[in-house]
Amino acid sequence: MTMTHFSGTAATLQAKATLVATSLLLATSAAQAAPAAPAADPLFKPLIDMRLRYEGVDQTGFANDADALTMRVRAGGDLRVAPATRIIVEAEAVLGIVNDYNSTTNGNLLYPVIPDPQNIEINRLQIQNKSIAGTTLTAGRQRINLDDQRFVGAVAFRQSEQTFDAARVEIVPVKNLRIDLTYAWKDNTVFGIDSAIAHINGDNAFVNIAYVTPIGTLTGFGYWVDQDAPARAQFSSVTYGARFAGKYAFNKTASASYALSYAHQQDAFGNPFNYDADYYLADGALAFGGFGAGIGYEVLGASSGKAFTAFQTPLATLHKFQGWADKFLTTPGNGVRDLYGSAGYTAKSVGPFASVGALAVYHDFKSDRAGLHYGREVDLQLLAKFQKYVFTLAYADYNADSFATDTKKLWVSVDYAF
Repeated sequence: MTMTHFSGTAATLQAKATLVATSLLLATSAAQAAPAAPAADPLFKPLIDMRLRYEGVDQTGFANDADALTMRVRAGGDLRVAPATRIIVEAEAVLGIVNDYNSTTNGNLLYPVIPDPQNIEINRLQIQNKSIAGTTLTAGRQRINLDDQRFVGAVAFRQSEQTFDAARVEIVPVKNLRIDLTYAWKDNTVFGIDSAIAHINGDNAFVNIAYVTPIGTLTGFGYWVDQDAPARAQFSSVTYGARFAGKYAFNKTASASYALSYAHQQDAFGNPFNYDADYYLADGALAFGGFGAGIGYEVLGASSGKAFTAFQTPLATLHKFQGWADKFLTTPGNGVRDLYGSAGYTAKSVGPFASVGALAVYHDFKSDRAGLHYGREVDLQLLAKFQKYVFTLAYADYNADSFATDTKKLWVSVDYAF
């Protein structure tokens, strides 16, 4: 199948024009279909989000273990300036209390990397309007999470999250249909203001159209990723795909969830490599009472006939996928196949805690091409919630075979959100 992708100035302008024209057409249709007054909301909402976290890394190849104790604070406000218009302003600061680690900007090259540099910046600065029925318009620096965040996400795990300078239109023209269109001209990365890639400019477009059926949500998507920074040009691409995800309740305490996804990707914009590759996901889980178990298989394919090029997801919330040790943030040139299973239990009202949960995940990693066994990983987590606090203890152990090196990571953290 031949798929068209954009490259160069003319194609970029075509993508922008198509996105804007579609947005205006759909917004107009929604306004004509269902005029209605927006629901009342508070005049002002304070925004406070804090996390104190210790992260330790023991990685083969480094004489020193990494130790990072960092404090992240986000503070700001959500202000209603008109009946259907709100402005969000939020600052973010990360303080390094113990700095025996390579933050990617502090020059501590004798330690393993923990990409949580000291940082202070405007995290969000956006205006949002809902005066058109069924339509939300958002412009400015904002958080964007699409579907399971495999392609576009905010990377909430890191102390500095990823945001986008963007214009976004979310439309519900008819019941069960949701259209989400974004043009983003800047990616504000997790690496902090002192990094050479703190901000990456580019003509990014995200198109996500979802329809809710009785058995799940069917989504079609197209993502144009333009990474203008010279060191990131190889991540510029266009991706088309579809996803189906749903949940079935057997009764009040038992349910099954499932997800299937496929995508095709090829080079675009200024990418120096000519390639195309495929993505597959099959995931299923069962829950009964507080118990849960799941199994999945995810493939980020190697490009057919092209050496050392594979499916990439540079704007994803990468820590969610392929193990918490983060060995596959960039897909190896031979691609990666991840067979994983999980089991967990969550109990409610345990002593002073609203809930306490335990989770174990196992990954087996292989290449998509060349028949390589990359390694295995075990991830463990305990999580407890008390009022507005979340306490987390987590551990990752990656055992390398033919890719990367043995790595053990430990996290102890407490989160507070107001």
